[in-house]
Amino acid sequence: MKNINRYTLNDLCQLVELTPRTVRFYIQKSLLQAPEGSGRGAHYTQAHIERLLEIKKWQHAGLSLERISELLFDESNDKPLPPLKRAKPGDIEVCSHIHIDEGISLTLNPSKAGLTPEQAKQLTLELISLYQRITSSEKEEK
Repeated sequence: MKNINRYTLNDLCQLVELTPRTVRFYIQKSLLQAPEGSGRGAHYTQAHIERLLEIKKWQHAGLSLERISELLFDESNDKPLPPLKRAKPGDIEVCSHIHIDEGISLTLNPSKAGLTPEQAKQLTLELISLYQRITSSEKEEK
């Protein structure tokens, strides 16, 4: 009976949909630990699968391998959240369109911008205030 916690390189690649060359490259770049054992007895574990899936997720979000490496080896307790997936043509996303004045609106996706509802409101109020100051100073100059 095959141990389900051990994977050959081919099994691993099929599970995470990567090529053996890519897996070896990640090992070479220290993004992924080398397999346990050596030679024909070398095997990969669930930890390898999880790491590869994490790398893939961050790559699909547009991060470089250098940045992914920084995130993977960040020892601080406040690890950053994985980035949001980049929008593709046809994806639907909810945004707020805030009317500033005739011909001027702000499109805002607070969650993608990392803003709380209070911060989004403050940003909106500040932009309206700035716009009003700019337009009133132009009227005074005329």
